[in-house]
Amino acid sequence: MTAVIQIENLVKDYGKVRALNGLDLAVEPGEVHGFLGPNGAGKTTTIRILLGLLRPTSGTARVFGVDPIRNAVQLHRRLAYVPGDVELWPNLTGGEAIDVFSRLRGHADRARVEKLAERFDLDLGKKGRTYSKGNRQKVALVAALAAEVDLLILDEPTAGLDPLMEAVFQECIRDAKSHGVSVLLSSHILAQVEALADRVSIVRAGQVIESGTLAELRHLTRTDVRVTTTRPADALGALPGVHGLRTEGDEVHFQVDGEHMQQVVSTLADLGVHALVAHPPTLEQLLLRHYGTSDPDEAVAAEKSAERAAQAGRRRGREGTRAEGSPADHAGDARGNSAGDSRDDHAGDRSSNGHPGDPSETRRSARQGAGKHSAKESR
Repeated sequence: MTAVIQIENLVKDYGKVRALNGLDLAVEPGEVHGFLGPNGAGKTTTIRILLGLLRPTSGTARVFGVDPIRNAVQLHRRLAYVPGDVELWPNLTGGEAIDVFSRLRGHADRARVEKLAERFDLDLGKKGRTYSKGNRQKVALVAALAAEVDLLILDEPTAGLDPLMEAVFQECIRDAKSHGVSVLLSSHILAQVEALADRVSIVRAGQVIESGTLAELRHLTRTDVRVTTTRPADALGALPGVHGLRTEGDEVHFQVDGEHMQQVVSTLADLGVHALVAHPPTLEQLLLRHYGTSDPDEAVAAEKSAERAAQAGRRRGREGTRAEGSPADHAGDARGNSAGDSRDDHAGDRSSNGHPGDPSETRRSARQGAGKHSAKESR
């Protein structure tokens, strides 16, 4: 069966900064795929490439088997996108904005829109300028979930929503999945991904460093165990795969690697178990372990530090290359690359800003274009 999303060795450079560094990703039909990583890891850049808003520097990205740049109009009839920060037309009501999004896709189900608006407690009659961040997010969610599409691409979709609406969102995603819709879910709410995702990909410095089901990923990490025994449990510390053994009153606390759990349980049976509690690792623990820390802030700092080190290495490599070649040749290369990067990045920015969800940028571009035409005519 062909993957809904297939990315291979994807690279994206913004001038001298490499946002994606050989990223690989596959989303299968009918699955909810969690896309995790701290700010700056490359998640949003990947999503913009999938939407046809950015051109990759190299590598391939396919959505439903076709290039998202060359087939953007065709693909946007089959997918719906929700960003983490929604902008609406200030003078249109929420209902009118949803109608615009629906007509751009070519079909709309008004009854479904009203049903979803009721579930999300959204007043469709209010103007866009009166909505809070959470209500703007609800408008985008209702528009996406009401669409008859095969793929949902969600980038921090519940930013600004309260816990009650978060629960409604999870119910809606499960309902969409039951109808065969595939979902790429990028979120910082790890409990949300843990509850919804069939598979998870962890991104670091523009690369997917781990991908699989939660069960597969948990097998690679440790389980927390608390046990009370009739006999001393010091012997547990000598077993392979046991870490951080400590005693707290009558209770022994330790962590054990998944592949050594059976041996630990056999040993515990000989010690006379009174009480036993084992907690599998949470998704947060899985993510933080890949960043070599137990502190989320340290994880983000480690990510930024790794990216700075990578950039420094690339600068040293370029300086070494310039030292080996002739100054004139390298000056020409630098001019050509700078111009090419500038054109490519500005083109991507214009595509991104021209998205229907960002009307202010659309109006600014239109005014600028009108001004240029007027100047030409006067000349």
